[in-house]
Amino acid sequence: MILEKIDQDLLDLAKQSDSDLKEIYAKVDETCLINSNKVLSAFIENQVSYSDFTDINGYGNYDEGRDKLERIFASILGCEDALVRPQIMSGTNALYLTLSALLKHGDTMISISGEPYDSLQEMIGISGNSNQSLKAYGVNYEQIDLIDNEFDEKSIIERLQQKNVKLVEIQRSRGYSQRLSLTIDKIESIIHKIRKVNQEVIIMVDNCYGELVETKEPGDIGANIVVGSLMKNLGGGIAPTGGYVAGNKDLVYEVAQRLTAPGIGKDLGANFNLNNAFFKGVFMAPNAVKNALKTAIFTSYMLEKLGYEHVSPRYNEKRTDLIQTLDLHSKEKLVNFTQGIQSSSPIDSFVRVLPAPMPGYPFDEVMASGSFTQGSTIELSADAPVKEPYTLYMQGGLSIEYGKLSILLALTQMKNK
Repeated sequence: MILEKIDQDLLDLAKQSDSDLKEIYAKVDETCLINSNKVLSAFIENQVSYSDFTDINGYGNYDEGRDKLERIFASILGCEDALVRPQIMSGTNALYLTLSALLKHGDTMISISGEPYDSLQEMIGISGNSNQSLKAYGVNYEQIDLIDNEFDEKSIIERLQQKNVKLVEIQRSRGYSQRLSLTIDKIESIIHKIRKVNQEVIIMVDNCYGELVETKEPGDIGANIVVGSLMKNLGGGIAPTGGYVAGNKDLVYEVAQRLTAPGIGKDLGANFNLNNAFFKGVFMAPNAVKNALKTAIFTSYMLEKLGYEHVSPRYNEKRTDLIQTLDLHSKEKLVNFTQGIQSSSPIDSFVRVLPAPMPGYPFDEVMASGSFTQGSTIELSADAPVKEPYTLYMQGGLSIEYGKLSILLALTQMKNK
């Protein structure tokens, strides 16, 4: 039994956490209720029926369930329209699909949140030499770094006054960087400032890991296009694959044409009998996000109380996504901690994870993901690029109880080593 293997001092500290974190957990519960109201209202408004779960094969013509699902996603994300498809394999795929649909030869995109996540760099053409990158197709890329975790407003406004930028990209999550994730308030503020000087530029938000963490979404605050994965928050731990693109109706249609073909847009695309899982996943998403947040808060609390110094966010800091980080400062400690998470997972607990190359990433990766859906990060997982300062990135947790057991067992194994 797992409880019998956990160090008693850690169990006592975990018990103390229930009292110390009570008010923080209550705020998470309140956000979950607000977002659950949003989701349930969208289901009722769109009159979801059991018949909407019908398996549609072939071309996928006239799938009313698929259409309702996309209207629900649009409503939840504060957008006019959405594209929610199993044919979109990941968040990276959704981002590439969107950028390649909206940017043409000679267009310029600017990342105003600094360097994008590792798997996007070859896609854009920042690294590697792919002849399918945006750069290879003649798209220009520029970057404005954050200053002390804040948007460089002066540089952004000066650049956008020139009117020759097609798209601004904002990455809400920190990715594999030391910066903090960006709150909705910060994104809303910069969007309003951009709109004062440039009404035409497309503002795109990479929303991965951020959905339903706060009570507003990027579409609610003026983003034109919002992109994410169903193997993260909005899949609720139930969707086995898929991604979404939501935003202005005309922009979503452009992306749909890129996914299918010009003139076809959203009209085709078989659902592979996944409508039920997609509906159920987004229905359970507020609760899944709530549990993942509580797991992250608990993890941060335990690490801080055990004397780990480089923990971010701190357990009592405001959160805008699911990611919890810990700088371990050595390859050995990084691998040991990741192995501890893997050994406490429900699936493949016997696997000993080691650093290895991973498609789309410039460094070797070490990854613990004992999940029911391969690569799912709404389920408890931990991963890291094997490079200094050897920062571990943790996310997910479908149940705070399972999350506690896994974290406590991993910490016990670290303590024993």
